[in-house]
Amino acid sequence: EWDRWLLMGLIGTAVGMLAFLIHQIIDSLIKLKWDLVENYLQVSKRKTWSMGADVVIYLSTGQDGNIHMTWLCALGSGLAMVVLSSGSVLFFCPAGSPSGLPEIIGYLNGTSIQHLFNIKTFLGTFVSCVLAVASGLFCGSEGPMIHLGALLGCGLSQLQLDTLGVHLPIFTRFRNSADKRSFITAGAGAGIASVFRAPIGGLLFTLEEVSSFWDIRLAWQTFFCCLMATFTTDLLSSSLCGFVYRGHFGFFEAEKRIIFWVKNLLDMNVLAFVPTILLGMLGGLLGALFVSLNIKINKLRMQFFNSIPKLSLRKTSKLLETVLILVALFFLSMGSKRVHFSVGCILSFSCSSDWGSAAALLVENGKQGITYLFKRGTHEEFGYTSLCTALAFYFILSCWTAGSAVASGLVIPMLYTGALYGRIIGLILVSIFGVQTNEYGAWIDPGLFAAIGAASFFSGVSRLTISLTVIMVS
Repeated sequence: EWDRWLLMGLIGTAVGMLAFLIHQIIDSLIKLKWDLVENYLQVSKRKTWSMGADVVIYLSTGQDGNIHMTWLCALGSGLAMVVLSSGSVLFFCPAGSPSGLPEIIGYLNGTSIQHLFNIKTFLGTFVSCVLAVASGLFCGSEGPMIHLGALLGCGLSQLQLDTLGVHLPIFTRFRNSADKRSFITAGAGAGIASVFRAPIGGLLFTLEEVSSFWDIRLAWQTFFCCLMATFTTDLLSSSLCGFVYRGHFGFFEAEKRIIFWVKNLLDMNVLAFVPTILLGMLGGLLGALFVSLNIKINKLRMQFFNSIPKLSLRKTSKLLETVLILVALFFLSMGSKRVHFSVGCILSFSCSSDWGSAAALLVENGKQGITYLFKRGTHEEFGYTSLCTALAFYFILSCWTAGSAVASGLVIPMLYTGALYGRIIGLILVSIFGVQTNEYGAWIDPGLFAAIGAASFFSGVSRLTISLTVIMVS
């Protein structure tokens, strides 16, 4: 069995390297986009409030900077990414749209799907995922990363490319359907493990969600594959940021390794279970609403596109839908007449209104925004109006985005949506009991309930329990 373990380790290492590459490219593209925007603005020097160690919101009532060119640059860069992202899955690899996870689950449970594991699907999914997330759409890289991990598991275990006519004479004993499924399962688990840096979560996710054919040997080998993927991603991320070497190779900082880093832990009180139960019920109801609404949107989407007889026109219409989603997102976020760029890729608005802070939440990168919402000790960071406004728009637009013609994941939108209404519940508690400074009342913190709300909505939509808990606390 040594060769099977070796192959599992190689698959995990390859998936970890791929996850690192995807994250670095996404971060670099986001930085490049806002660097272009910054060229048309003169940043105001009047600091209004802080949203983290390196992120400061600036507000101004002046007319400094070329506002119209700023809008054009921000919208144009996003549209270019969306068009390329959607075009890569529509015209290059249709099997890569939208996330690939349902197709992987279907394949592992006996359904044959054409072109699911070829090189074109890999390249198209990779390009579409990176550009979709960097463009600013309400989506994440988790679903496509599971698909890409499964593709690497299939390709490295079979060592043959039918598209290119390549058949290497090693690991030939694994060229059967049973072993192929095992390696695809391990690759899918390594994909989710590398995204959340949670090897046990990756193993439990494949057991709970992906595969129906399971044994104890496959469990240990999948866990080893997930460990290798997580270790590789952490090792490379320890010294590289935006492809720039920053030293300290192999030094695993907790703040960099944990995806949603929360510095201050809070002592709990039994009374905290009352709002927690409420958040659980709310997550189930909103999760059911999200799924129901998404099914209806996708049915309408299919009916509309199937009514178009010409294939090329049908694909062009799907591409235009993704463009429409981004334009709607852009104008909702840019709802103020004056916009200013600030440190850390935050866009803020020319008045200190609730709409301005809501728009800042909408325009922020998903992972960074979730980290802000989880942050402890920020009881009055956002008001009711800004949180409710951001929740309504984010819920609707993320539901519309899911199923559109880009390779995208739903995990980040689910966590973000749950964090928004969880923080609202926390803000209600603060309004009732006030800001508590003693250790017995410190649990009344909007950031704490944002994390609980994120888990509740994720569970309500995905129906995951055990693996979700492990992922959230890892």
